[in-house]
Amino acid sequence: MLKSGTAIGALIREAQQAESRADFIHKLSIALKEANETEYWIDLLYQSQLIEKKGYESIKPDIVELLKLLTSIIKSTKNRRDNG
Repeated sequence: MLKSGTAIGALIREAQQAESRADFIHKLSIALKEANETEYWIDLLYQSQLIEKKGYESIKPDIVELLKLLTSIIKSTKNRRDNG
């Protein structure tokens, strides 16, 4: 979880310095994959009772919101790319 969780921020930082719109989309798409993996690990830790309900309920909405944000940014950037 540490690897996938920290990769998200690093990839977003890389996307900010992207060489092109396609590069930006690519880097954010990888960040989205890492966020999905992080959500998996969070769910697994909770189901395995390695984190308590309070901790899970504290972090789960954050990763869900991050997934939504990344998805939205990727979609809107693709739309701008495709429409001019």
